[in-house]
Order: sequence, then structure tokens, then C-alpha cells
Amino acid sequence: MERLKGKTALVVGAGSIGPGWGNGKATAVTFAREGAQVFCVDRNAAAAQETAGIIASEGGQATAFTSDASRADDVAAMVAACLETYGRIDVLDNNVGIAETGSVVGVSEADWDRVFAVNLKSAFLAMKHVIPLMAKQGGGSIINISSIASIRHLGISYVTYGTTKAAMNQMTRTTAVEFAAQNIRVNAILPGLMKTPMVEHSAGLAASYAKGDVEAMWRARDAQVPMGHMGDAWDVANAALFLASDESKYVTGIELVVDGGITLKVN
Repeated sequence: MERLKGKTALVVGAGSIGPGWGNGKATAVTFAREGAQVFCVDRNAAAAQETAGIIASEGGQATAFTSDASRADDVAAMVAACLETYGRIDVLDNNVGIAETGSVVGVSEADWDRVFAVNLKSAFLAMKHVIPLMAKQGGGSIINISSIASIRHLGISYVTYGTTKAAMNQMTRTTAVEFAAQNIRVNAILPGLMKTPMVEHSAGLAASYAKGDVEAMWRARDAQVPMGHMGDAWDVANAALFLASDESKYVTGIELVVDGGITLKVN
């Protein structure tokens, strides 16, 4: 449908931690299929290149770039490289995140700082560098990938994850208000229980759900959802596509829940 024709999208976290489709990888490919030029950023160079390669193999335009989104110098270089390559940034998709288990008693100070740097500081830095460019261009769309863990306790102890995502929600709201007059829209997507490589490779989640049994964890997570199954990366990607496109031109500051109904439950 070419819903993003003529747009440049910067997807931060465009790779996947393992085989299959993570949210960022699926989003980058979806954006390209809808006509966008995609700047695929990941800390893992091979993962970024894999995503860009998939887009190129389908006839799309993509560039891979390696960056640690939690480091200010890396983010500045990432944005500069995207601008040099494509001349503008119309869409920023902040899709970086890690999930470490543990309560406030069990989490180390080092892990607390690391999760905040990866999950929250990365989005702050990307917006800090991209918003001035969008303002000069006359607008743009920013999409922050949060989580329903930011608004609900899901039975798993991972205080750093939920806290960083809750802070991301508020950062999204305030930034949306502050830059709305410049036609810069800022929205958050709150995925629910998703079947992605990140979850599969999280030893802490598998241990919390099913004593390390990944297949048992999948079954347990499916059973939690009113629809009877987890979502996948394409569900997040399609939500991001709506927020990236002009179809959402009057939408800003929202928290778009994509969760199969799980947040509607009492327990």
C-alpha cells in the first residue's frame, strides 16, 4: 500500500537476538514493505546487516549501522549517519530493551543502572538528537516501545523492566505535549506477552515461569492471555506502522496496548 512512501525511518534495535522475528526486525521490514527507506541500527552488526539484507532482497532500501544506543556519542553518530545517508528522518522507532528479573531487594545496583541505560536512556538520547531535525523538517513521528509491564504486575519479578517502561510512558506523554506544536508526534506501544527471541533467550523469564523450560513457559504465557495465545513481532510492527503513517496524523501521546486483552483481567 506504500503507506510510508517517501519517508525515512530510523529503527533503533532493528536486529534480533536470535533466529526468528523480534519486534525491531519485524518493524524495520514492515516499514520497508510500505515504502520507507530504513536505517537499521543495532549493537550487533550482524543482526543489523541481516535485517537490512532481508529488506534489500525484497527490493527495498535499507542501510545497516552498528551503535550502542545507551551511549551518547554512539547515538549522535547514528543520527548523523542516517541524515548523511538519507537526508532526513521522518520516523524514529525506539525498540531497544532488555528484561532482567529480580525485585528491589534482589537486583544489584549495577543491573539497575544497566537496565535504565539500555531501556530508558537510549530512547532519551535518540529523541534528544532526532527531535531538532524533525522540527526543521516540519514534523515527524516517534514511536517508543514500552510494555504492559509498565502498567501491570504480571506475576514476574522484574522491577527494573517495569520501572523503566513506566518512565518511558511518562517521557512519551510529556514530550508529545512539548513538541506537538511543531508537528512532532510521540506515542508509545505497550506490547503484552509476545513470543519473540528476546523472551526465548531470557533465562530469568524462563526460570520464573517454568524452571528454565522454554516450551513450558510458552504454554504458561499462552494460558494467561484471554485470546488464548501470545502475540508476535508482527503485531507490534503493524501497530508501529499505523503510528508511523499519516493515518495517525492526529494521534499523539497515547499508549497503544497490544496485548490480546490480558490487561483487562483482574488477575
